[in-house]
Amino acid sequence: MNKVLCLCVLFLTGAAAQTACAQNYPASPIRMIVPFPAGGNTDIVARAVGNKLSEYLGQSVIIENRGGAGGALGSEFVARSMPDGYTLLMVSASHVINPSMVKKLPYDTVKDFAPISLLADVPAVLVVHPSLPAKTLRDLIAIARAHPAELNYASSGNGTVGHLSGELLKSMAKIKMEHVPYKGNAPAMTDLLGGHTQLTFSSMPSALPHIKTGRLRALAMTGARRSSAAPDIPTMIEAGLPGFEVSSGFGLLAAAGTPRNIINRLNAEAVKSLQIQEVRERLESQGAEPVGNTPEQYDTYVRAEIAKWAKLVQEAGIRPES
Repeated sequence: MNKVLCLCVLFLTGAAAQTACAQNYPASPIRMIVPFPAGGNTDIVARAVGNKLSEYLGQSVIIENRGGAGGALGSEFVARSMPDGYTLLMVSASHVINPSMVKKLPYDTVKDFAPISLLADVPAVLVVHPSLPAKTLRDLIAIARAHPAELNYASSGNGTVGHLSGELLKSMAKIKMEHVPYKGNAPAMTDLLGGHTQLTFSSMPSALPHIKTGRLRALAMTGARRSSAAPDIPTMIEAGLPGFEVSSGFGLLAAAGTPRNIINRLNAEAVKSLQIQEVRERLESQGAEPVGNTPEQYDTYVRAEIAKWAKLVQEAGIRPES
């Protein structure tokens, strides 16, 4: 009986301490883990939002890059961290693609994280080398049908948004193309510019300078709406493929079990940061559309994206990596 009483006292004391800590949050600097190297889109979004979060929370928000395994290493680190709101995770589309592309992730993408907010949505742009006589998406589809499996589309690697966007195009347009994966966006773009491949689905920051100089031709954006960074480029839907919508969602997560009032505080401040003009301009200059939603809405988004990519991977016959 005494042992049970002691356990109850310890539990209540711990719960009280956790409540007190949550009420005083944040009392020390916060780490925001970016599971990719510095300089990429995920890092840019993290730094744009992190600077304002630091200001609003009254504590430093330290961006820490922990790249590796397609984002899984940094994500695992956060999943195993204390659920106290002092270790956060900034994720991109790889977070919802990895469950379909990696056989054994060291965490559960849904159960091991607490959603805070979807911060930004970044569509890709379908670009072709000027040597390809395709001025529109319909032209490209016609060429691909006339020359089955002769077109090569580049991507920054297996399981990336660019790879799966190409597979979705093949499926929806009923065409055959060959996938050429590279180790990163830079070499993929270099070979496309050299004419060694014919097309790719690229991030806006990588493609826009080459679109402006005419070294690449843009056919369509993959988002639901036209991008404010390039309003003259139609969406894939407008260009002739109803239902084609792909984007990379950048969101903020904490470890599962983080107290709800901490999640609410982080959500409020993160959403507020997206209303600041300098933050919006920084994101929009990268082709990103600021979002900002509730934890519940972000949770729904994550689950829906996992299901969408799983369906595509299965239909395309793509084998998950070990």
